[in-house]
Amino acid sequence: MHKSITACLGVLLLASISASSVLALDAAELAEEVNADVIEWRRDIHQNPELGNREFRTQALVAEHMESLGLEVRTDLGHTGVVGILRGGRPGPRIALRADMDALPVTEQVDLPFASTVTTEFRGQTTGVMHACGHDAHTAILMGVAQALASRRSELSGEVMFIFQPAEEGPPEGEEGGASLMIEQGLFEDFLPEAVFGLHVIAGIPSNVIALRSGPFMAAADSFRIVVRGRQTHGSRPWGGVDPIVAAADIVSTAQTVVSRKSDLTRAPVVVSFGAIQGGIRQNIIPDQVELIGTIRTFEEDMRARVFEELERIARQVAAAHGAEVDTEIPWMSGYPVTRNDPALTARMWPTLERVAEGRVIEIPAITGAEDFSEYGKHAPAMFIFVGATPPDQDPTNVPSNHSPLFFLDEDALLLGTRALLGLSLDYLQPPEPADSAP
Repeated sequence: MHKSITACLGVLLLASISASSVLALDAAELAEEVNADVIEWRRDIHQNPELGNREFRTQALVAEHMESLGLEVRTDLGHTGVVGILRGGRPGPRIALRADMDALPVTEQVDLPFASTVTTEFRGQTTGVMHACGHDAHTAILMGVAQALASRRSELSGEVMFIFQPAEEGPPEGEEGGASLMIEQGLFEDFLPEAVFGLHVIAGIPSNVIALRSGPFMAAADSFRIVVRGRQTHGSRPWGGVDPIVAAADIVSTAQTVVSRKSDLTRAPVVVSFGAIQGGIRQNIIPDQVELIGTIRTFEEDMRARVFEELERIARQVAAAHGAEVDTEIPWMSGYPVTRNDPALTARMWPTLERVAEGRVIEIPAITGAEDFSEYGKHAPAMFIFVGATPPDQDPTNVPSNHSPLFFLDEDALLLGTRALLGLSLDYLQPPEPADSAP
């Protein structure tokens, strides 16, 4: 009897491993089949970057590709978004896969044959445009995943929505954009997925490693704007006016107490950072106003609301102490909520990632970067992963970060990212068949 039970258990284990291995092999093989195309697309998009809501060339490239695969394609969402729907040959679940397409106002300093030389006007200044965050890789990877899955359409169970999203870095001032606009305009009206998957290449992690965590993963991000209004006077007679520069400097300094004295950091991190201070044009003229803009990062909704309240109070009361007035927008423009990896979905798909990355999957602490991928998680269980972008032979602690003009992507990350999204898709849509019950 003991030998019989052992034999049955062995058969069940082999059957389970066999079914799982078939799916892993399919993902690896499919990724290899499209990898050359993915590299070519990534280089082309990298050389021709476009800012948020202005991804016209990228939209045309993606839409043409999706149409060539025979997918149902929409280009009427989010200004320049592209959505493709693949319907498999067999009934099954619905999932969505998302990639962002926009670049940043950064002048590239990486010596590449396909480096960007594009320039534009941004906030009144001439600047370069660069895929300094890796969205070119995300777009190319998802184009490859769509091609790979479409090539096996008849064998595929279920349906896949491919979301190519503009303006993840935020829309231009005065415009709407990004994930929230695509959803508002009807992204999920006729196709509500059971799960949404996304990825991001990231510096500081080797390109053969996948990183993630369950639950809160990335922070909520909100911007703020404070305009300090004084009264202009000659620099030799500061008593003749109200100096908004001194008041603004005091606001910047005092605002740090929102983090150090007003937030319970044992619960969750909080960040308040000023990113720009503008005011005055000449050394001997005290101007009549100064503009401050910055960012707030939080992980809990009540802490988020408290930071807004405290920063507003500090701005008004500090300005008043200097005899100045303020206009505040806290928050300024729409912010991103916390990016959360659904715990049940993450637990279910973690073994897939372990297999795809050959055991090189790490759990990392929550980070204060932000992603509007979080918007999709309001409508369906969502899971977001990092794919390392740093060559394994480099010190990951000493490389330029995302958003740097020196950000560099090891193209081996493209293959791992493609394998990851393919593995997640195949394992969710076509989970291993359960082994027959023991007699």
